[in-house]
Amino acid sequence: MNDSKYVYLDYAATTPMDPRVIEVYKNNINEYYGNSSSLHSIGQKAAKKLVDSREIVASLINAERSDIFFTSSGTESDNLAIMGVALKNKKRGNHIITSSIEHHAVEKPCEYLEKNGFEVTFLPVDKYGLINTKLLEEAITDNTILISIMFANNEIGTIEPIKEIGTIAKHHNIIFHTDAVQAFGKIPIDVNELNIDLLSASAHKIYGPKGVGMLYIRNRGNREGSGKFIQPLLYGGGHERDLRPSTVNVPGISAFAKAVELAKEEMSNELKRLTTLRDKIINSITNKIDNCFLNGHPTTRLPNNVNMSIQYIEGESMVLDLDFEGIGVSTGSACSSKSLDPSHVLLAIGLKPQDAHGSLRITLGRFTTPQEVDYFLEKFPPIVQRLRKLSPLTKEKS
Repeated sequence: MNDSKYVYLDYAATTPMDPRVIEVYKNNINEYYGNSSSLHSIGQKAAKKLVDSREIVASLINAERSDIFFTSSGTESDNLAIMGVALKNKKRGNHIITSSIEHHAVEKPCEYLEKNGFEVTFLPVDKYGLINTKLLEEAITDNTILISIMFANNEIGTIEPIKEIGTIAKHHNIIFHTDAVQAFGKIPIDVNELNIDLLSASAHKIYGPKGVGMLYIRNRGNREGSGKFIQPLLYGGGHERDLRPSTVNVPGISAFAKAVELAKEEMSNELKRLTTLRDKIINSITNKIDNCFLNGHPTTRLPNNVNMSIQYIEGESMVLDLDFEGIGVSTGSACSSKSLDPSHVLLAIGLKPQDAHGSLRITLGRFTTPQEVDYFLEKFPPIVQRLRKLSPLTKEKS
């Protein structure tokens, strides 16, 4: 199949690199090849580019340049935030609060800590995927050292009440981390207004290169009685101010910075454009296909995310049939798409396993056109109709 004609609607899994970002990346591979820790001019040239990139990335979330630490991915950033805080503060307390719908990059470190002497509260969510801030505050104990709640869910697109969570965490002097991998660059984020202490993001979700991530860490000298409230997980050289050793990927980071610049410039228009396309898909599917429903909050959701449960058929069958028609979508999180288990997110919002298995995630992006959306909406209903005729679940229903 000709990729140029392929309709890609899986932007939550990863985004294609923007040509403007690719150009920066290509140029900087040759120009900024030096080790940013080296004292010679080539190394210092790379160090200057690193500083400039840090400034640009910080500006997107109203952070200080010195509070941006570069990593290899959103997953590494999540692990560093959660494990780093837990290990550094274990003498102060051993209790962590998170939600039942976190990405595995948060869920798995919490489960590991739970097996190694920490207590973890996995807060339930309502039918839309929202946590109850009253339940969150009630879960806090004298031993609570960290709250980690994702900014927006990667599967169903629901945006959590981050400002309220940040206020609660600040009031109780608890460190607050948010996995913002899906929200970063798509919707406005101000870490000061929202009282966020730690924030994870990834370049490849905003048209940058894979293998580059970021962890925002609020000025570590501002907390009472502490110098650092997080410790490294890797040990080696002194890169990233001793928090993340490894020779810094300056060309990749500079491309990340370019992606951030573009996201900042285009966010307002893209938010409106993608919301319009998103709502068109939701309305069309619900009007043309019976026995289907939207997962996640109807309005408090990411502008590019549609997650539908189509009853009586399997999500994998829909994905494969759409792929045959030249359309790429997902059944849920790309990180677990090969698993036969139903999505833990969809089960957490109260879906029956068979409805969770029949979910489809359609996510839009910068290069999605109205014509591509129309093509998807033309091809999808006949696919559902055909699969239902073949499905034993349909026969059980009748």
